[in-house]
Amino acid sequence: MRRAVLILPVVLGAGLLLWLWGFGGMDRVAVWAAEGQRDAQNAIAGTLRRLRGGDAAAWGGLLTLCFAYGFFHAAGPGHGKILIGGYGMGRRVPVGRLAGLALASSLAQALTAVVLVYAGVFAFAWGRERMIGIAEDMLQPLSYAAIALVGLWLVSRGARRLWRGVRGHVHEGEAGECGCGHRHGPTPEEAGQVRSLRDAVVLVASVGIRPCSGAVILLILGHLMAIDLAGIAGAVVMALGTASVTMAVAVLAVSMREGALGQVMSGPGAARWAAMIEVMAGVLIAAVAAQLVLLTI
Repeated sequence: MRRAVLILPVVLGAGLLLWLWGFGGMDRVAVWAAEGQRDAQNAIAGTLRRLRGGDAAAWGGLLTLCFAYGFFHAAGPGHGKILIGGYGMGRRVPVGRLAGLALASSLAQALTAVVLVYAGVFAFAWGRERMIGIAEDMLQPLSYAAIALVGLWLVSRGARRLWRGVRGHVHEGEAGECGCGHRHGPTPEEAGQVRSLRDAVVLVASVGIRPCSGAVILLILGHLMAIDLAGIAGAVVMALGTASVTMAVAVLAVSMREGALGQVMSGPGAARWAAMIEVMAGVLIAAVAAQLVLLTI
């Protein structure tokens, strides 16, 4: 029974990937997501006009539509899901921590949008086209490039672990002691905590560099209509809508990893398997992100 529970996420995940990339599912999802974003964006404009006219009841509609926009935005092709999902497959990360990173990455995008718009308005006197251009033509490829570097970083780290395993210099479970009563290095648990903090900063920053263009437009409209708070609140709720999808990807990625490796990760080849999975996940992230960079230049 336990084995069936472990294998179920793998079967579901593999079936989903097969449908998305093997049977045209990705194109269908992209069309559906684009239509959902367009409808939500049109409705948001009307709700902002109601708010400007003093209709306080429009707040609920605005925030609901912003959440829907963020959900549809994340459901379409995007880099945040690739990074979070690939990292969750490549590294053994607690599901709560990875879901938290997904949430933090989405909120970082909202923060970037707020900083871009209000710096553009008050410091540089940029217009709408200039700010959207910066978000899409400069920050978007920069984010893709950063994600590609994260993928290469995973490849490098996994390859080093494989090499050390071949050389026999590192054994699973070593504790950084030599028997003399003194510690000459961190334990694997302590080293893992350091890497987790560093990894968290890198992952959140690489996704958060690029603001959502929908949030940028919302913030600009909110400022022009003198309802800045509505624009900022809507941008944050958009981020929560985006996070609802990336957090689901995080849960699926961790479940697939544990399901696929639940047995072998406790065997004698556990360290080798872990390193190989990290290399493959890094290659996937780097390849997809590099392709996205090429599409934007």
